[in-house]
Amino acid sequence: MMSATMDPSTQTLTEQAHAKINLYLHVTGKRPDGYHLLDSLVVFAGAGDSLQYEPGPEPLHLELTGRFGKTLGADAAGPDNLVMKAAAALRAVSGSSAHVQGGRLVLAKELPVASGIGGGSADAAAALRLLARAWQVDVPVGTLMHMAEKLGADVPVCVASQAARMEGIGEHLSPAPCLPECGMVLVNCGQAVSTPDVFRKRDGAFRERAALPTHWKTAQAMAAALTELDNCLEAPACQVCPPVKTVLATLAEQPDCLLARMSGSGATCFALFPSAESARNVAHKLAGEQASWWVWGGALA
Repeated sequence: MMSATMDPSTQTLTEQAHAKINLYLHVTGKRPDGYHLLDSLVVFAGAGDSLQYEPGPEPLHLELTGRFGKTLGADAAGPDNLVMKAAAALRAVSGSSAHVQGGRLVLAKELPVASGIGGGSADAAAALRLLARAWQVDVPVGTLMHMAEKLGADVPVCVASQAARMEGIGEHLSPAPCLPECGMVLVNCGQAVSTPDVFRKRDGAFRERAALPTHWKTAQAMAAALTELDNCLEAPACQVCPPVKTVLATLAEQPDCLLARMSGSGATCFALFPSAESARNVAHKLAGEQASWWVWGGALA
């Protein structure tokens, strides 16, 4: 029997919300309802937000801290925040045996907003994991993923925060190839990019579903294979946000860079490196050269 001191409903708990990176992203079609169909290999970086839950008698509420949380303002922490929507969805399916209660959620927002690395989606997924643990809600996997899908296209893949192939509108997940050790640098130019604007700039052509191996032995082999694929939203995003071109060119010219590409609908770009150490060194250099950029370097999560 669990002792009172170990009861998760009385503890302050924390979950990490890792940045989601699209190593490639093909737009493969469009549904009659207007949603685009995608094929993407998704990985997660060590960079991320952090979500903390402190149970208490007051109604559940959200506070924003961190580099980007402080600039969003109090209104961004209201019921329309994806974290609060995730909490409401979980509360709605909790059974009589759950320990649903109020308290304080504190989101340390360290990832740029509207930047193509799934920050809000990762936050929502972290809220589902965190509150299911704190409230002792036993949710079947199918129900959890259905909730995640309703919250946003990137939320299902963020629930497990593990490398996966993502298809459909984000709801079809399958195992990713076994990935080699590598390093990654993330750079955001500081401009938010509207996903609808990017899709409107697309030329309308669709790409085929990619053929992926079961594994890549080296980071070099993975990068070489990924150069045969692309991000269909990169070119239109460069029209919407020209600084993306500058970031991509800067990353591509760094020593040992294996691949430079944009993630999601932008504006965050990534570069692959042979090791986490080389990625950290490049990130340190770029952060010193470009004070207005958000820069991170390290290993995959």
